[in-house]
Amino acid sequence: MTDVDIRALARLARLEISDDEVAKLEKDIPSILEFVDTIQKLDVPADAASPTLRNVLREDVDPHESGKYTETLLSAAPAREGNRVVVKQVISRKK
Repeated sequence: MTDVDIRALARLARLEISDDEVAKLEKDIPSILEFVDTIQKLDVPADAASPTLRNVLREDVDPHESGKYTETLLSAAPAREGNRVVVKQVISRKK
């Protein structure tokens, strides 16, 4: 599968990409797909399972009251609106 419609994939992912990015991805994606195909063909033994997971977090035996530190934290913020911290918008949404 080396014939990939980059613009169609970008639309599906709701991404805007430039012509330069399309050209670069058209060169890179076939080798990426080839690598994925190589990985999928590997014969992995059934006993190569992940190690047993364990909880490394402390038990929350004495949690603080909800909102106990809210005013302290909000007073340290550079700007606030009510009980919320005001931040600069970094992502814009197109309608």
